[in-house]
Amino acid sequence: MIVLTVDQRGSTFAADRVPEVLAELARLTRFREGVVVGFERTVGDEVQGILASGRAGAELAVDLSLHLLRDQGWSIGIGVGQVEGPLPTVSREARGFAFYRARDAVERAKTRGRGTSVAVEGPPPGAPDLRTTVSDATGPAPDPDAAPPDLAAEVEALLRLLAAIRARRTPQGWEVADTLASLADKPGRQKIVAQSLHVSEQAVSQRIRAALWQEEEAVRPVVVRLLAELSSSVGPDLVPGPDSIATEGP
Repeated sequence: MIVLTVDQRGSTFAADRVPEVLAELARLTRFREGVVVGFERTVGDEVQGILASGRAGAELAVDLSLHLLRDQGWSIGIGVGQVEGPLPTVSREARGFAFYRARDAVERAKTRGRGTSVAVEGPPPGAPDLRTTVSDATGPAPDPDAAPPDLAAEVEALLRLLAAIRARRTPQGWEVADTLASLADKPGRQKIVAQSLHVSEQAVSQRIRAALWQEEEAVRPVVVRLLAELSSSVGPDLVPGPDSIATEGP
């Protein structure tokens, strides 16, 4: 599973923004696939939620992370791993490796600059894919000398790259990007944006190029695919917790 831990930056000298971010996360996740346990305050100025493995959870994790990074007031840790079952109704009562990894990730994220304070932790590179029980005899033999990919590091690097692009975007660039995002992807969209903002189509094109909006749109699905692959490689999402093992009969 994917655990998202979000911690308020500079909270010692600022007002508590947890109620505000919880309302925003509830709005952003409403009617979206991929939520396993909704976001709640865990402790202090931190909130946490559990998302599903695979594409739906990965896409939601990327969308929420980039949305929160735009605010520049949050540090975000993404942890990928198994969770102890049965699942509780609130994430602060859950346990498992995904939570430990999310904790390590958010602590690393706190050391990053505003707007790029995100980190990702997953299984160690080269860990066996527990979902694979039979090798594909028709595929090419693995290269024993090839270094295994560190998917968590790749996801983190691309997320930070996107966050850095977005952190440098001007208000005019965001105006165009937000308007484009609100429209269906079809021919003539830039003309609609120009009419909506009362500027020329040439001005819209210039703002799109300056904002690197097309580059962001091209990279985002790559991040989602890698995170989905990482989250689907860790084995069964739920594993028995110590309490459930102790109470099992013969």
